[in-house]
Amino acid sequence: MLTFERPIPGQSLTAESKSQAFERPPEITDPIEALDIHIDNLSKDGAMEDVLYFLEFGVDLVTLVQGVLRSAVMEGIHSIDVSLIIAPVLHEHIKGFAEAAKLDYDEGFENEEGKKALSYKRDVARAKQMLKKLKEEESEAPTPEPMETPEPELEMQEQEPVKTGLMARM
Repeated sequence: MLTFERPIPGQSLTAESKSQAFERPPEITDPIEALDIHIDNLSKDGAMEDVLYFLEFGVDLVTLVQGVLRSAVMEGIHSIDVSLIIAPVLHEHIKGFAEAAKLDYDEGFENEEGKKALSYKRDVARAKQMLKKLKEEESEAPTPEPMETPEPELEMQEQEPVKTGLMARM
């Protein structure tokens, strides 16, 4: 079944220029003012409860902050550049509320490959410590002198190397 609810190619070119909020200059260019607006929005009734609800049910904090900031960019409140500037502050603000509520949440910064590399480096460091400890223990223990055993003499006969290859004579 075909759906015809999608825009057709080129449909955006038929709308008037700058009809969307994100196509116009942003309302706020100062990062401090933009941060104030976001903090005010989060302090409204029920807003922080909604944020904590999403954190509690598995949305990581980085994704949540990015969603809030992208929404503001789409509405024309501020630019993407301002979002990048205020993202860490907004992240820490929400993180403070989540920790005050004693939520178990995913911050969103964890990297599985980084964890594996870190655990590998940790294991290598432990192995080096163990080897060092073993060497110290061996040097402290008295070692018996090795007994000399006569080695049988092996007669080495000179053998001419076998010539192989394309140009070797048969």
